[in-house]
Order: sequence, then structure tokens, then C-alpha cells
Amino acid sequence: MTPNTSLHHCGTSSQELVASVLPPVLIIELLLGLPGNVLALSVFSKNFRSWRANVTFLFNLVLSDFMLLVSLPFRIDNLLRGEKWIFGDAWCRINLFMLSVNRSASIAFMTAVALDRYFKVVHPHHRINHASTKKVAGVACLIWAVVISLKIPLLTNTLLTVEKNVSLCRSFSNYEKPSLRIQLHYALFVLEFFVPLLLLVFCSVRIACVLCSRQIDKDKRGQRAIRTVLVIVVVFVLCFFPSIGTGLLALYLKNLGSEYCKAYNINGQLFSISIAFTYLNSALDPVIYGFSSSVFRNYLKRAINRTGMMQLQMSRRGSMPSGSD
Repeated sequence: MTPNTSLHHCGTSSQELVASVLPPVLIIELLLGLPGNVLALSVFSKNFRSWRANVTFLFNLVLSDFMLLVSLPFRIDNLLRGEKWIFGDAWCRINLFMLSVNRSASIAFMTAVALDRYFKVVHPHHRINHASTKKVAGVACLIWAVVISLKIPLLTNTLLTVEKNVSLCRSFSNYEKPSLRIQLHYALFVLEFFVPLLLLVFCSVRIACVLCSRQIDKDKRGQRAIRTVLVIVVVFVLCFFPSIGTGLLALYLKNLGSEYCKAYNINGQLFSISIAFTYLNSALDPVIYGFSSSVFRNYLKRAINRTGMMQLQMSRRGSMPSGSD
């Protein structure tokens, strides 16, 4: 179904500010995200025989980041051309599909890492902590299946529109009556932020409460768990809240009437710029790897030790064959 592009509430917002600000920011994010994720992919792949649930989810987080890193050059090119899309309708759909899948998969696997830490600290004897590698891999595959199936509307809807003889490739446009599939995409965009956020806050509070009640301030495992979840919360909010905030504000302004079109169009530019924060997750995810995985952490420590500048102590669990968490 082709979205209704003839009926717009306030017209197409100007993107001059976006075209000037976003390209250099995205280029920096690409240059920062690529080496960190290549390193993580290499480290995790070399230790795949000793994976536990935590590393399995982190590895899939790396894979989701590569979907972004592959798609980002095309968005940069698009912005440098003044949002003129030259790669055709099919690649427009695929490109936006991959970017959206990256966002959803990143959120899902961040949440999975936090839940894994939660069960290990709050419910240490729960059977979920002893799930086999095969079962954990099955959970990861299920996450991918759900995420991809929910993003199918981006592949089945015509997203390439023409404004003033310029082809535009956007998954969010000012439709007067968006199709049901596009409405589903919008709803998921909001829900996949607030539901995981509630889970992350819950995990943080419960872990903190358990550590206080058990009076195990010196328990390094518990301290690592709370640090890991807090880092995930910070990265999550920093990367995904700006787009949600401006997106919800856009819906509010749109319902106020045509006299708010100027504010609506300014907010449209802010929404486009906020996408830079979303794409920042690929550059910040290696920070999560460092806090979450002793394997990744020890690799970095050995690399620093080899420089001779300082000598860092290896994480105890990471030195054990079964401690790849």
C-alpha cells in the first residue's frame, strides 16, 4: 500500500539544518563505531566455545550494530545530497528496514544482558542461570525472529516519496492518514522504548536493593552487575530518548492545529537530528562490552599491558575457561 503523500498536515519540513549538522556527526559515529565493533566481533568469535548467556547476547548486539554500520554510509550520502535518494525504492526500503532492525535488536539485546545480570544476582539459584548454550542461542534467534517480523511493514510499504522533483527516503513522514502498517511501525517505535526502559529500571532497583539487604558491598560480582545495568540504562536513555521525545512532541503539535505548523516543522528538524543519538549506540556499545564481559575487558587490559605504559590486573573470572561473561 502506498502511503498518502498528497495530504499533509503542515507540508514537508525544511531540512537545511539537518543537512548541515548531521553528515559530519554520522561520519564521526561511523569512524568510532566500526573499529570497536570489529574488535568485539573478533574477541567474542575467538572465545565462542566458552560462551555463556551474557556473551551470546553481547555477540548478537555486535551483529545488530553491523546492520547499522553497513546502512549508515547510504544515509550519509543521502544527507550530503540534500536528502536526495538516488538508490531506488527497493534499497530505500531495505536501508530503512536495516536501520530500524538495528534499533530494535540493540534495545532487545541490551535488555537481555540486563535481565541476565538481574537473575544472576537477585535469583542466583534460578534454573535460567544454568540454561545451556543451545537454549540461550535459541532465545537469541527468537529475539531476531520477533524483531524482523515486526519490521516487515518497512519492506512492504512504499517509503520513497517525491517532493518538488526530489526523491525522499524516510520512514517517518507527515502523513495525513498513514497506512495501518506505518501506524504499526510508529506504535512499535514508542513501545520498544518504554517497555524495555521499565525493565531496565526494575533490574537496577532490584539489584541495588538485594546488594544492600545482603550487605555484600565487597561482592565484586554484584558490583559489576549493578555497574553493567547502570551503564546500559545510561546508553539506552542517551541514544533512544531524544528520538522518542521529539517524536511524541510531533504527535502532540500535529493535533493542535495548523497554527502550530512552524513549531511542528522545527520539531521535525529536531527529530531528524535526534536520529544521530540513535545511531550513536554503535559507538557506545563497546563500553557495554567492557563492563559486561570479562573476556572483552581482559583483551583490552592485555593490549594496554603490552604497551608497557601500565600493568592492569586481569579479571579473575575472565581467566577461567568457563568464565566468559
